[in-house]
Amino acid sequence: MDFAGALREAVQASGLTLERVRHRLAARGLTVSVATLSYWQRGRSRPRSRAVVAALEEILGVPPGVLTGLLDDRAPEAAELWPDPARHARVVGELDRSGEHRLERVSVHDVIGIGADRALRSLRVREVLRATGDDVDRVVCVHRLGPDGPDGGREGFELTGLRYCRAGRVRAEGGLVAFELVFDRVLATGRTAVVEYELRPPPGGPAADRYERRFARPVRDYLAIVGFHDEVYPARCYGYSAETGIAARERLGELWIGASGSAHLVLPDVRRGVIGLEWEWE
Repeated sequence: MDFAGALREAVQASGLTLERVRHRLAARGLTVSVATLSYWQRGRSRPRSRAVVAALEEILGVPPGVLTGLLDDRAPEAAELWPDPARHARVVGELDRSGEHRLERVSVHDVIGIGADRALRSLRVREVLRATGDDVDRVVCVHRLGPDGPDGGREGFELTGLRYCRAGRVRAEGGLVAFELVFDRVLATGRTAVVEYELRPPPGGPAADRYERRFARPVRDYLAIVGFHDEVYPARCYGYSAETGIAARERLGELWIGASGSAHLVLPDVRRGVIGLEWEWE
């Protein structure tokens, strides 16, 4: 959970109004307006004073570190998550990300399909999102569908299977694709949206030996399922995590490939960084 969500829940659990919180801060010599407190819990701004947040923990009756710890939870830069930061900046820079800081990802479910040629055939995604501020009408999704480089390709991908949303602007360059998904309604604070979509790369792609999902912000629940064609099961499959796109991968253990030819990874409370599945072909 991000700082805004944690503060909002702490205020609700305390039973205090923002005016009472402001008054108790003032009694400690800390001046914070009700409007500022409202902005903090809606994600429209963040506190700069650690002393104020430590006082909030005492006033709201939460353990030390519950709020102050989130101040140090720095989101990785694009350069840290993506192999080619310049390409990432160009692709997402043409999309509307004005509401991203007011969206919390409650859950993300990825279903990866691998074909008989061992290449990526499909990626089906479902996301549940909650607004931490008002007037949020879309989410920006970014995926790496092929190797980087001018011939990394995959610009011919198909975005299909849209449910509970419609496509906005779509951009692709090299192995990177990004697009806007516009919600069925504009979200106010606390409201949720569900989006579903499928990406299908063009045929003739290289054999795949991994799938990665990059998280610039926390997600409460992440599920990744990889399904293999019944003619080409891999020898082994593993889950892994990494702090950045170039950091060493830390294995999370071997994943069982069942009779259905699939393996899955479930992780609660993903902070930030890279989560992936990798497999070894025989």
